[in-house]
Amino acid sequence: MNFTTWGGTHSAAPARRAEPADEAELCEIVARAAAEGLRVRAVGAGHSFTDAAVTDGVLLSLDHLSGIESVERLDDGGALVTVGAGTRLHDLNRLLAIWGLAMRNLGDIDRQSVAGAISTGTHGTGARLGGLATQVRALRVVRADGSVVAVSGAEAPGTAGRDLFEVARLGLGSVGILSAVTLEVVPSYLLRSVETVRPWDEVVDGFDELFDAHHRTDAYWFPGTDRMLTWTHDLVDDDASARYRASRRGVAGLVRRGAGAARSFVDEEVLANGALGAVMQVATRAPRAVPRLNRLCASVLSDRTHVAPSDAVMVTRRRVRFVEMEYALPRAALRDVLGELAAWLRSTGEPVAFPVEVRCAAADDVWLSTARGRDSAYVAVHQYHRMPYRDYFDAAEQIFVAAGGRPHWGKLHSRTAADLAEHYPLQDVARVRAAADPTGVFTNDYVDRVLGTPQA
Repeated sequence: MNFTTWGGTHSAAPARRAEPADEAELCEIVARAAAEGLRVRAVGAGHSFTDAAVTDGVLLSLDHLSGIESVERLDDGGALVTVGAGTRLHDLNRLLAIWGLAMRNLGDIDRQSVAGAISTGTHGTGARLGGLATQVRALRVVRADGSVVAVSGAEAPGTAGRDLFEVARLGLGSVGILSAVTLEVVPSYLLRSVETVRPWDEVVDGFDELFDAHHRTDAYWFPGTDRMLTWTHDLVDDDASARYRASRRGVAGLVRRGAGAARSFVDEEVLANGALGAVMQVATRAPRAVPRLNRLCASVLSDRTHVAPSDAVMVTRRRVRFVEMEYALPRAALRDVLGELAAWLRSTGEPVAFPVEVRCAAADDVWLSTARGRDSAYVAVHQYHRMPYRDYFDAAEQIFVAAGGRPHWGKLHSRTAADLAEHYPLQDVARVRAAADPTGVFTNDYVDRVLGTPQA
């Protein structure tokens, strides 16, 4: 059976597909594939827009490796939670809530598997928050011979185990198949979400202050308009969050939280529902109408405030399919980058009906994190999957690269290992890959293109 990514950007015709029932069967499948000379890749929801999961060998689904294996409570009220690598994020959020726990940060989509989200660098937003990989404390990795190795961030830096941990927690599945992930999670909490429509200049000139003033910050701009929607999330007082935790503990059958009032205006009216789909249909048939459509969409934006559980605020539903490119930039470059992008769109009249999204993240020390070593701003450009996007993305990428940008590993880009070597320790990554996977079982064209060729 063929495989196509969610955005329709890549397809694959693997020799066979497999859905192991447990870790033992996963080991058998991997060892058999390696013995037959077949390459092995895992796929979750297919939400990567790159060809990261494409293979001509064995394509694995880890959906049965799902759920919580163990919970180790920490003194601060949080926990170390070990989960099956195939656990979907929306299921993880539901299960954590039963324990009175939550993820410290999430991206804005929760359909991915835990393994897929961390392996491609899903990051969410928040000037003092790291991406999902920064929350990983340990992993179990299935190697080409079918053996399982446990690695941890507690191992001494520079050791073989610690190096393997670094590439396993964010490395495009290039050193083995993840079977379990241990995450550091926090007590459940509520967020107050405030959506505010502001003039473009006010937002662009004040991004630093906006990022630093709030727990999480997101912004949306419809090309060709002079307004932005800012979306800030802040922690609600401890007493209210404690009452929320108490109400959730022991509840075995939770419905999806955040329906109705908890879903934001962006989710309900702009990014997810049928209204956006209708706009995209019109834009596809009449590209010249896009500027008017964007002005119409921007005109209905309004201020709104609500309080909800953290995952209900952070996650939005994306039912309208699109393609996406996103780059991490030095925060100081954000203003000029947005100005250049807006100028290109004005000068070309390119019909872009999807909003540009701006987010942020704290610097971290993860080897292949897009925020490695620097506080970062993220700019994501989107286009409806049935509309042309190449010229727009090519122009945006030139602007991003000139500003020192780093591409999201799971979103469209044209960068190669030669380009990315200035940003990441790719020689160390190649060394770890060569030791962990000397016969190239876990590679594919994309992995080799962006990480380089493994070498001893």
